[in-house]
Amino acid sequence: MPTLLIKNAYIVTMDDRQWEIPEGGLFIRDGIIEKVGAMKDLPTDADEILDLKGHVVLPGLVNTHHHFYQTLTRAVPAAQDANLFNWLKTLYPIWARLQPEDIFTSTQTALSELALSGCTTASDHLYLFPNGSKLDDEIAAALEVGVRLQASRGSMSLGESKGGLPPDSVVDTEENILKDSQRLIEKYHDPNPGSMTQVVLAPCSPFSVTSDLMKQSAKLARQYGVHLHTHLAETEDEEQFCMQMFGHRPVGYMQEVDWVGDDVWFAHSVWVNDEEIQVFAKHQCGVAHCPTSNMRLASGIAPIKEYRKAGVNVGLGVDGSASNDGSHLLAEVRNAMLVSRVKDGMTGYSLSNDPNRKLMTAREALYLGTRGGAAVLGRKDIGSLEPGKCADFFAVNLNRLEFTGMHDPVSAIIFAQSVNVDYTVVNGKFIVKEGQLVTVDLGRLIEKHNKAARRLLLG
Repeated sequence: MPTLLIKNAYIVTMDDRQWEIPEGGLFIRDGIIEKVGAMKDLPTDADEILDLKGHVVLPGLVNTHHHFYQTLTRAVPAAQDANLFNWLKTLYPIWARLQPEDIFTSTQTALSELALSGCTTASDHLYLFPNGSKLDDEIAAALEVGVRLQASRGSMSLGESKGGLPPDSVVDTEENILKDSQRLIEKYHDPNPGSMTQVVLAPCSPFSVTSDLMKQSAKLARQYGVHLHTHLAETEDEEQFCMQMFGHRPVGYMQEVDWVGDDVWFAHSVWVNDEEIQVFAKHQCGVAHCPTSNMRLASGIAPIKEYRKAGVNVGLGVDGSASNDGSHLLAEVRNAMLVSRVKDGMTGYSLSNDPNRKLMTAREALYLGTRGGAAVLGRKDIGSLEPGKCADFFAVNLNRLEFTGMHDPVSAIIFAQSVNVDYTVVNGKFIVKEGQLVTVDLGRLIEKHNKAARRLLLG
């Protein structure tokens, strides 16, 4: 079994002890962490030895919400200054032109960006399948890049003619959706520790699918033991839509269609009240916090401190690359910390009037991006650096201009402007080495991606 020794690094375990080891290392065997600790406690020999003196090593970041295909429609002029509903209406006709090769190419583009930002596990939400596109295209592309994938079989069944938001051209029948969902679970879902591919059932949103599809998807997911995911309470518009269409606020509607439980997580969940936060806590629902996208589309700021105080699992998501407009998960950690502080300021909070209430720290934000994300996805094999867990980690060299004058090596990579990482390792295998992606020809990928993006926009 191949072994890898990481030595002389500043190790941040993110385990229950929150252990930080200034001169530490990792010993990895066959993709699993066997030992973590000070150098004196580690083996001195391995098949490969990497000296990371001057680097911070952290658990791989976990992305809990994305739309890979949207890398093809970044900064589209007509959609730059719109709120969510108008943004969607502008982009739906463009996305209707997607081809299977576009899904493959955009997946590799998004995952390459993510890997360069320290991400080792990503959940993607693909919910439209025009012109013969399939989730299979995404799964095949992800296996080549080497980042773990939670592949969400999304869907839209409620078109404009039936009171939904999307045009009828991008929706499908519920029969086809459920049949394909079952096929994908049976073909690709691997529930075992260390799995590289897991399938999630993910009807898109309350304004794009029917109540019956929500109920049937929940039933199918629980039959096979896979997780459920959807957008929820992202904007005030959605709240009004749910009241008019279903007679419930978004969270109440989820309860009506049996979409609460520890196998469910929701993207955004910005517009919730205290009672609804308690519903999430009681039923152990998770939340994918997407701060950059929420700022970009003026959707609001999710109540992350309130969620965490109530015991709700919270992870981070970059969201779609047309509402971010990037896939840099380390930057998302930084923005999660900063927007939390903005929210504190907006509510009149200051340290002087409540000494027991503190601003979100860099380490708390890192927790959201690592262990928080792993908990949201229901994965116990990732999220921290400790024996028995997957050897998923990233490393950043602190000997850079951006980090000069920084006095805390962990907070440095959060408080400073976000940088690309120097190393990303998944399952003990290098995806990024010395700042370069090693699993994909990046120059060729960029050329293909830009060509596809131009074709989509021109029609």
